[in-house]
Amino acid sequence: MSDIIKTENLTFSYPPDEGKEPVPALRGIDLAIEQGSFVAILGHNGSGKSTLAKHMNAVLLPGGGTVWVDGMNTADEDLLLEIRRRVGMVFQNPDNQIVANVVEEDVAFGPENLGVPTEEIQKRVAASLKAVGMEEFTLHAPHHLSGGQKQRIAIAGIIAMEPACIVLDESTAMLDPLGRREVLDTVKKLNREKGITIVLITHHMDEAAMADRVVVMDSGRVVMDGTPEEVLVRVEELRAIGLAAPHTVELLHGLRQDGFDVPLNALSVKDCADAIAACLRK
Repeated sequence: MSDIIKTENLTFSYPPDEGKEPVPALRGIDLAIEQGSFVAILGHNGSGKSTLAKHMNAVLLPGGGTVWVDGMNTADEDLLLEIRRRVGMVFQNPDNQIVANVVEEDVAFGPENLGVPTEEIQKRVAASLKAVGMEEFTLHAPHHLSGGQKQRIAIAGIIAMEPACIVLDESTAMLDPLGRREVLDTVKKLNREKGITIVLITHHMDEAAMADRVVVMDSGRVVMDGTPEEVLVRVEELRAIGLAAPHTVELLHGLRQDGFDVPLNALSVKDCADAIAACLRK
């Protein structure tokens, strides 16, 4: 599979306060994200993960280095519309992305701006709402929906633009557990059934455990990269950069320190319970 997003020695600094030196937010990021994959990018506040996310569809442009989206350089202004069609962004607060008073009009907004014919827009709106399980809310007012439902509408609006990749920048941070589950189930389904690349920016370990690959950032650099089973078991290294391992891994890690022969890579609650039961039966 080809790479949908690739960064080469990417650096970026925000404008500093008057009289102060700029502090780099990204420090030489080399990262390739394969088309059709599901990647979680983890990090504490200030690690650079959201800054990196905003480079993936040219909300921000590199201070140094290069970002490629499906082979297109984000520094080329003539390609920005196409780049943003290929990579859609879903932000933390769904209210900031909802622009219409009726759900179907909100979902249609993106393709309308792309100049998609009316008949095709109608098909895309129906298909997008069905994809996120919100087809029965077509004529509802978005502001009457729950937080999780609003995020699913925001995702539907991105899907209607037919992107190859969706980047969710802390998109579950303001949601309750049910809303988080709704959004995560939706993006997993889009990845599995439609082959849409998912990049999930998060600080929730349980969310990262659902991905195919986990990238951990600290101080503007990538410090870990691998499968969830490879990365999320590195308990002491995660703690050293201000992150906690998943609850299941923390439990297993504690048991191992007490002398129990249990694996650390049983990430799900079921696998964790099975591992502990197997240990006790020995």
